[in-house]
Amino acid sequence: MQLLDGAKVASEILDSIKIKIKKYEKKIGFAIIWVGDNEASSIYVKNKLKKCEELGIDGKLYHLEENTTEEEVLNLIKKLNNDDNVNGIILQSPVPKHIDIKKCFNLISPLKDIDGFSSVSVGNLSLGVPSFVSCTPKGIIKLLDYYHIPLKGKNVVIINRSNIVGKPLFNLLIARDATVTMCHSKTENLEYFTKNADILISAVGIPKFITEDMVKDEAVVIDVGINRVDGKVCGDVDFASVSKKASYITPVPKGVGPMTIAMIFENLMETIK
Repeated sequence: MQLLDGAKVASEILDSIKIKIKKYEKKIGFAIIWVGDNEASSIYVKNKLKKCEELGIDGKLYHLEENTTEEEVLNLIKKLNNDDNVNGIILQSPVPKHIDIKKCFNLISPLKDIDGFSSVSVGNLSLGVPSFVSCTPKGIIKLLDYYHIPLKGKNVVIINRSNIVGKPLFNLLIARDATVTMCHSKTENLEYFTKNADILISAVGIPKFITEDMVKDEAVVIDVGINRVDGKVCGDVDFASVSKKASYITPVPKGVGPMTIAMIFENLMETIK
């Protein structure tokens, strides 16, 4: 078994980005919109701003109160779209229930949509048109490539059908000639699919959901889950048992998570090409 060390790969990518930024004369602007005070969002936002500082990027946080209206959020997005000093825009999710997040994502300029969540970005991906790609799926592909894990002709099973992970990942894998099955909460006989997967990718958000008996020998296992149990972070995969059967496996933490962050900044760099 070999670990797919996302922290190591992400660090190399960010080091490369830092070198490029030093050679770029103009400041690169990164706007983060955060509505409300979600505790998890607080951590993610702080991490992004810290990374901006480390890389020499002009990161600015627009922290809006919980009762901010949808119209106010949309007006801020319009303002940032028209600001030549802003290269990339991210709307931190979740947002308060009274705000239509899809409407907000779709207003972000496709040229600044570094999260890759707008309908334009998602549509372009499905059609094979160059565009920004959602960061977690993009990070997973980068990680597999780094370790020279072939995708062509392989049976890949994704347990997730979200717009952020499952669907874009499906399109990325299809484009690489993998044979892809997308499973979800309504899938019957899930183990039938997971046991036949050369590459198994889980993003269900249930601690230790994937057990040894669900994985075939020498499978590649990608754990996207981030769960907290008794104050400790763990993934969807029962790492202790599954790692004994897998040929490659991501740890949690230090697996897919760092790759997601790295891809945000890789997408940001694409705005200056």
